Amino acid sequence: MSETAILGGGCFWCLEPVFKSLRGVSAVIPGYAGGHVQNPTYEQVCSTTTGHIELVQVTFDPTVISYETLLQVFFATHDPTTLDRQGNDVGSQYASAIFCQTTQQKDTAQKVIDEVQADLSEPVVTRLLGKEPFWPAEQYHHDYYARNPAQGYCHVVISPKMAKFRKRYASLIAA
Repeated sequence: MSETAILGGGCFWCLEPVFKSLRGVSAVIPGYAGGHVQNPTYEQVCSTTTGHIELVQVTFDPTVISYETLLQVFFATHDPTTLDRQGNDVGSQYASAIFCQTTQQKDTAQKVIDEVQADLSEPVVTRLLGKEPFWPAEQYHHDYYARNPAQGYCHVVISPKMAKFRKRYASLIAA
């Protein structure tokens, strides 16, 4: 039986390769949630007028990797203390957010946020939100890093993030 986690932590190009690397994750789809427009386009979301957040929908096997572990990876691979921003990516579409699919997910997310907050000097601004419609991003965003590792943004931003992630979470990476 699989479960779904929906996580926003900046650009979905950065999130997708992290979660695709994890043992127990069967699918990662970049997309959008949280806004007021049906089936938004990337351009609409980037305009910051739709209210959507760039995120990933992660399908995982909770008998292999727990939701709590996914959240620990999530918080370790983005900055949950910057409001509507990740590095040079600025705008409400880059918000740190967790779209909780169940009450249990919300309780777990709050527990992990409290643990993360205890280790940080800045406040965690990650939004805990409820279940919202998920809109997959356009196909050219899927596997973007895997298909474009030498592209400037991928090389400068994502590659170092992936190296740090692989080192810290080697035991969780799929073979």
